[in-house]
Amino acid sequence: MPDRIADVLDLATRSPATAAAVTAALLVAAIVRGYSGFGFSMLAVSGLSLALPPAAAIPVVLTLEVAASLHMLPGVWRQVDWRSLRPLVAGTVVATPVGVHLLATLPETSIRLAIAALVTTATLLLWRGFALKRMPGTGTTVATGAAAGLLNGSLGIGGPPVILFYLSSPAGTAAARASLVAYFLVTDAYAIAVGATEGLVSATTFLAALALLPILLIGVAIGSRGYIKTEPATFRRAVLILLLALSVAGVARALA
Repeated sequence: MPDRIADVLDLATRSPATAAAVTAALLVAAIVRGYSGFGFSMLAVSGLSLALPPAAAIPVVLTLEVAASLHMLPGVWRQVDWRSLRPLVAGTVVATPVGVHLLATLPETSIRLAIAALVTTATLLLWRGFALKRMPGTGTTVATGAAAGLLNGSLGIGGPPVILFYLSSPAGTAAARASLVAYFLVTDAYAIAVGATEGLVSATTFLAALALLPILLIGVAIGSRGYIKTEPATFRRAVLILLLALSVAGVARALA
């Protein structure tokens, strides 16, 4: 199916309405990514699915995610909390295959509803001021990464545990955003490698991503400029609102 990407995108360019919808969705997703450091995949897949089958859209979006992280990482490199990032990535890599197995054995709707409920509860707690007084230990950090890996393997939405981990920690908003950029660079590249072994990634995947790259870069630039002008408290509140919105979208998708 990925080999048909070029043909489908060519069809999209001949349909002005579809092309406009895809462009708008990707631009909004890129702005959100540039501002918060996450959220691109969940928003972009919905938009790109207007022109591509999901099995072809997801690898393209993951490739764009990697491009976004590579573009943003030099500017946030010094703010990345590498000490917490390593065990997070380790837990994610180990647990992702287990999540793939869960996808084959558990009802997807039940998993999505449970995740949405957990993310919503945690987000509301953070909104009300819950915070950790110190960074979690290695065991807790690895467990968080493992939870992200389980969700990533089963539903392709591994971000929420890691996002909540950093928002509840005393790392600060700058370190949280920077660490998320680095985290998604590693985990998305890993997901692309896994997809390639399953035959879901081909040369046309990268050509399609290259064609959409200007939209990504423009959106990331707009979002990053918005972040620079935002106070930490405002940024934290905006991220929590985004998490709640994504949770509601997850419930809607599960019940559709």
